Amino acid sequence: MNHVEIISWIVAFVLVTVAMTGLGRRIGWPTPLILVALGGIASFIPGVPSITIDPDLILYGLLPPLLFAAARNTYLADIRQRRDSILVISIGTVAATVVVVGFTASLILPTIGLAAAFAFAAVIAPTDTVAVTAVAHRMGLPRRAITILEGESLLNDAAALVALNAALLALTGSFTPLALAGNVVLAVAGGVVVGGIVGWLTALVRARIRVAVLDTSLALITPYLAFLAAQAIHGSGILAVVIAGLYLGYLSPKIQTAECRSAELANWRTVQFILENAVFLFIGLNLSSAVSGVSLAGYGLWSAVGICATILLALVAARFAFVYAVAWFFRMGPRRLRDQHVQWKSAFIVSSVSVRGVVTLAAAFLLPPETPDRALLQFLAFVVVVATISGSALLPAVIRLARVSPPDSIQEQMEWRSLLAEVRAAGVDALESELTDNDDVRVISQLRAGETLVQESLDRQLANPDEESLLASYERLRRRMIRAEWYATIKARAEGRFPETAVIKVLEVIDAEEAALRAFELEGQGSSSPVRRSRSWATAFFSRVQRTPPSTNRLNTRQRDKRHR
Repeated sequence: MNHVEIISWIVAFVLVTVAMTGLGRRIGWPTPLILVALGGIASFIPGVPSITIDPDLILYGLLPPLLFAAARNTYLADIRQRRDSILVISIGTVAATVVVVGFTASLILPTIGLAAAFAFAAVIAPTDTVAVTAVAHRMGLPRRAITILEGESLLNDAAALVALNAALLALTGSFTPLALAGNVVLAVAGGVVVGGIVGWLTALVRARIRVAVLDTSLALITPYLAFLAAQAIHGSGILAVVIAGLYLGYLSPKIQTAECRSAELANWRTVQFILENAVFLFIGLNLSSAVSGVSLAGYGLWSAVGICATILLALVAARFAFVYAVAWFFRMGPRRLRDQHVQWKSAFIVSSVSVRGVVTLAAAFLLPPETPDRALLQFLAFVVVVATISGSALLPAVIRLARVSPPDSIQEQMEWRSLLAEVRAAGVDALESELTDNDDVRVISQLRAGETLVQESLDRQLANPDEESLLASYERLRRRMIRAEWYATIKARAEGRFPETAVIKVLEVIDAEEAALRAFELEGQGSSSPVRRSRSWATAFFSRVQRTPPSTNRLNTRQRDKRHR
């Protein structure tokens, strides 16, 4: 294909991805399943280009930004609180899968040998970060289960690739226990150290950047810096990306301005949306080549079906057995472990959410050409990915069967209220300390009135939850005002009474307020609680008055001191 055809297919690829994602959300079907099915059908249509997986493109091109975006949006405080269970499950499930599936594959496929069987088991061991995160949040799982699933999916990719490297050493005949131990230590230590250094250095630079475009540009290359630097010293690039993402996500409120945070969030959402959904379509487009590969290997249809079913059964059994063993051990172990114990219902959910994805497919193509029955093993990896993605459609029924309680929205709102009360008090103190003789009394009155309005609304709603809060009233009236302001601006623009620069500035102000209002609407979907409905634009607006980053406060103080001197 020439360059024009390649660009045309890329544009069509993105358009189909966006359209099918919108369709999936509209009809309530899992988007990954729709994209995989569509890609699988398209792969058999004449004229559709044959897609071949380049493992380096996946591992070096797609995986770093996807992992970084997921880690950036993961709460480090929750990971810390449940770090023992996350580490045990993320590493242990990979080890259990390698052992159980490896021996199973060697029994039903005796010609491939134990080393190749273990390499294949390592390929299908890690869960997919993107799919697991999407499933966990869409299903309304308990907070504890979501934390475990997100933490596990972030770390088990690195564990699986370390296991795969060990199995590949055995395949080439250069495996020794000392070499394995050295590889594991270097991969883990190198990934952690490089990720920490890259995150620290990046944070130092970004703390001094106040231009959103520059800050976001640096953020976009950070995962590649961490990945390439770790790989250069034979460390785990995946682990380095995760560490850097968690660290920078945790420091974001301290080192970034509100504008930089908003811009970075919007950019990562776009990148993550395009890449993660394009990956599932890409997986489906490999169906025809995977089927042709297994047919060339000389296996019949029913033999392949039986082998696939056995592998899937071993995969599911290994995960359920290990997760339940961990849950029992944490319940019966020392006090530190008992404090992090996993409920039996949560263990059932964690065991059930085990979607495989692009890492599994990329790792399958890392198997060397001399691997026995390599085409069959790649086909089996493809089947595991498609089967687990398809199985995610059954998760709502699984959750209903387990009778798992969703996150307590009332409790979360009360926690939010308590924190809001604390930060309000800090804001009032800051206001009083910043006042000067030059500050207009009307500005001071407006700030104090806004603070009083928010606090009185929260107090009244606690006393009478069914009553329309002051904030709800403010939001209703402000919504109408915003709509009228927007129409007036558009009318003035059409009449040509103001220059375009003035119109754009006014529209930016109106759009910022409307975006804040829309954000709270989206956050409140799925709950009819009056408390949740009270998360209004007014709350966001008045909160932002008090949330200037510390670095900016210090800068303004220095500037004011200079003026007084």
